[in-house]
Amino acid sequence: MHAIGGVSAMRAENVGSAGVFLRMRNVRSLITTEGKKPESEIADIKRCFAAAAHAGLWLDIEAPDADDFKLLQNVFKFHPLTIEDIQHQDQRPKIDEYPEYNFAVIFQADWTADEVAFREHHLYVGPHYLITVHLEPAPALTQLQERLAKSPELSMGQPGFLTYLVIDALVDATFPALEQLDERITDKASRESLQRIYHLKHSVTELRRFLGAQRDVFQRLITHGVHIQQQDMTLYYRDVYDHIVRQYETVDSLRDLLSSAMDVYLSTVSNRLNQTMKTLTAIASLFLPLSFLTGFYGMNFAYLVTVLETPQIAFWVGISTMLGAVAIQLYFFRRRGWI
Repeated sequence: MHAIGGVSAMRAENVGSAGVFLRMRNVRSLITTEGKKPESEIADIKRCFAAAAHAGLWLDIEAPDADDFKLLQNVFKFHPLTIEDIQHQDQRPKIDEYPEYNFAVIFQADWTADEVAFREHHLYVGPHYLITVHLEPAPALTQLQERLAKSPELSMGQPGFLTYLVIDALVDATFPALEQLDERITDKASRESLQRIYHLKHSVTELRRFLGAQRDVFQRLITHGVHIQQQDMTLYYRDVYDHIVRQYETVDSLRDLLSSAMDVYLSTVSNRLNQTMKTLTAIASLFLPLSFLTGFYGMNFAYLVTVLETPQIAFWVGISTMLGAVAIQLYFFRRRGWI
């Protein structure tokens, strides 16, 4: 495919995702070898689909609505189970083979609002066309469309190579999220760090689960390829597979780093608590003999006055005894390294 089409059919509507309703706009981007398509209405898509055998077709649908689902089912004749996967989301990375097309689910990790967000992308791969569907905006696909507009020779006129470019763009879009995650993990530990570490560890666990399943999908593509597109793309998918393996290994390292960070934080808190308890114990130990001597002299002060003749002498004898007891304690504490 040698050229990129325009964006049209923008409508605001409510789209639910994971129980939360967000205000999104429906966007269709139509790409063919005939140049820009300033209008991407249903009639234009039908016409381009009929001519896909020689003109090619890439249709990107963002925030699909009821008309888009009817388009996928009635015009492209896609299986209802695949459309149900798009409507319900929360799928696993996979690739399903149908007689006339393949259906793939690919995940992309994004760093949004200081946390990891998972973006689900659905791909219909036909012999002469590619259809991508996603709920949220996909900057990686937008950038790819701009690249194709500037350098149409990138697609090489092969639907298989365009499919590789789209998949590679989605996979590589996860790397910035991993870099941001690594920076947040290596931040200086603080009192608020423990809750954040727990949150990040959950995100890393989810990311590892998705990347593990996605790795298996691309391992399958290396051995079997996309059978519906006849070009030999094994070398290209092997490159994508290497990227996913790197991401999986990075996530494993981040998970170990999070566990280490949690251990360091808990050890730091424990050491601080030990130091505090050590100081309080030393202070309490110093007052133990003082309390005893105060009680002893308090109960026997009249007797001491008679023995030592004057109250002043009895007072200074008591004070000296207390100071001597404290000095002896301090000597032994320091000698044993307690203070």
